Amino acid sequence: MTTPHDAREALMTGRRSDGTAVRRPLSPHLQVYDMLQMTSLSSILTRITGVAWSLGTLLMVWWLVAAASGEEAFARAQWFMGSILGLLVLFGLTAAAWYHTLAGLRHLLWDWGFGFELPTMYSTGRMVFIGTAALTVLTWVLAIVFWG
Repeated sequence: MTTPHDAREALMTGRRSDGTAVRRPLSPHLQVYDMLQMTSLSSILTRITGVAWSLGTLLMVWWLVAAASGEEAFARAQWFMGSILGLLVLFGLTAAAWYHTLAGLRHLLWDWGFGFELPTMYSTGRMVFIGTAALTVLTWVLAIVFWG
């Protein structure tokens, strides 16, 4: 076995349980993907929106605990939700929820065996982005009209 020439080379070397040297395969990482390609971009955004949506549940839990804790705690939570930062967070969570839902429906179609043709992948990807924008705005317009 050769002496590693850079730090990445050291990550590819290892030993079997009997002590013999072995070279591990190096998996491709983000540098091999075109981030602006529809399939890569939608996959990465699905993961990001899933994390954002999960973190958003913490905001909901805070709001519910504040509601159960009393008037003062609930007033603080309501103040934050109504602030510019709170509204931006809620708008972003709305967009994340719609994107994650629509991308999940797209993925469900793939699970059923539909939509694997490249033109179809690009058109459904665009539909997810357009649907996210339209449904996010529609959600907020309806919220403002009925609860504003």
